Amino acid sequence: MEPAQLSIVLKYSLKGDVEDESLKKHGIFTYLSTDHGHYWEDGGATYHGRYSAFSLNRGQEGDRWQVNRELVDAVHNNALIGRTNYFDKANRKFLNCEERMPQAVTFQAGLDFLEKNHDEDNWFLQIETFDPHEPFFTQPEYKKAFAHEYDGPLKDWPPYYPVTEGEDSVRHMRMEYAALITMCDRYLGKVLDKMDEYNLWEDTMLIVNTDHGFLLGEHGWWAKTVMPYYEEISRTPLFVYDPRSKVCAQRRSQLTQTIDLAPTILEFFGQEIPESMEGKSLRSVIERGEKIHDYVIFGDHAAHCNITDGNWVYMKAPVDGAPNYEYTLMPTHMGARFGVDELQDVQLQEPFAFTKGCRTMKIRARESLNSPVNFGSKLFCLAEDPKQEHSIDNIAKETELANEMIRIMRENESTPERLARFGFPAEGQVTEEDMLRLRKGEFEDRIPDSLKELKWEKGALNMYYVMVRFVPQGMMERAGTALKELAGEQAVSVQMMLQLIGQAIPQEHQPMVYYFSVLASRTE
Repeated sequence: MEPAQLSIVLKYSLKGDVEDESLKKHGIFTYLSTDHGHYWEDGGATYHGRYSAFSLNRGQEGDRWQVNRELVDAVHNNALIGRTNYFDKANRKFLNCEERMPQAVTFQAGLDFLEKNHDEDNWFLQIETFDPHEPFFTQPEYKKAFAHEYDGPLKDWPPYYPVTEGEDSVRHMRMEYAALITMCDRYLGKVLDKMDEYNLWEDTMLIVNTDHGFLLGEHGWWAKTVMPYYEEISRTPLFVYDPRSKVCAQRRSQLTQTIDLAPTILEFFGQEIPESMEGKSLRSVIERGEKIHDYVIFGDHAAHCNITDGNWVYMKAPVDGAPNYEYTLMPTHMGARFGVDELQDVQLQEPFAFTKGCRTMKIRARESLNSPVNFGSKLFCLAEDPKQEHSIDNIAKETELANEMIRIMRENESTPERLARFGFPAEGQVTEEDMLRLRKGEFEDRIPDSLKELKWEKGALNMYYVMVRFVPQGMMERAGTALKELAGEQAVSVQMMLQLIGQAIPQEHQPMVYYFSVLASRTE
């Protein structure tokens, strides 16, 4: 697992309740200490400014912070895009001791807040550290317990790519990760020590959570976002201590999500939970182990839509070619504003209930070269297959879960085009026949008419559609002829497609095509 938000500490007043939904506007002082650099990028959308006060601590993950001559030269030579992160290299030369590390600075700011305000009431402290997000950069002290011999291409920053480096690299990366986890444990321990010192357990809630997990060789992958959201990515740690019940050292088996944190915090401060919030307060889960969700959905905006009841996990792939839209008043990607080309056909979307009568921009989103369609839909039973190694063919269960997914999507005001992106109707339910048709569309119907005489491996067919994105129509026709000669009576394989890329793609474009083709060839 990869915690990226380590601790949230909240203190409420025993002298009286606050009765509205906004913490800052109704007497609760909110403080954020973070080294999460995406907040001050364009995509941060001024999030940190919503707190009463905040500390932005620099240096994580190639944050554009420190400068050296090597970085200046890389910019001059147009070499920033490549295997070397020159900003990260410049930052590391400055981060030459533990006290300067972004995690240490972030926690220290939170600890200073506790030192100054432990005897005050009505405050919310969020200590949000990017660690142990990659790169797994630590000082030598933390590496000692995980010392090992290694002489390979990877150091401490795994690629978003299939594992191709061998078991030694997987072991090495896990050791680097373990060293960073150790540092995270130490600094979380400092928060716990401070709560012991001032007996904050009597009136202070503690939440320890993360936003996502990470793959370190599981399923043959590094990292996240490229592949479906397996359990290692989606099943995240959550620890909550509530001073009202003082329940501790106990586990709960109920389904929860990060959307439950906001209503939990509001309820703790005695505030009204807005009707538009889909999350539920965790108080009854903590105190009595009550169920608050029968199903939850999760995933990425442009990728699979996933649903689980805690045992069954259904991952529904989008329909090939279905459009994807963003609805926003803040047209920014994570690290850049929307381009002029993206804003050429902006429409105004009718208000959603949760936008309080305000219209948003409706903007056609760019499609990734690594389409989630390539993986197809997947169904797992965790009781029988906890590592999710074998997708199940059970159209009845798939249909049941698809209809629950549709119900939740509609409850969340999914638009007709959003439902259509997954092959779902604007009204009504899907039948088993519908789901069989959608399954057929994920593979058989994608085979080009001119090449239907060939047999295909699924990964090879995915690679074909990567080529289509790069090669003009006339050249693809010639490539199809060459492919028939390569295949003969055999099924078109990944190796055949790699050979075809070498023949049909101009040399200057081959590295990018090879990269996305290999991603597309992996269907598990």
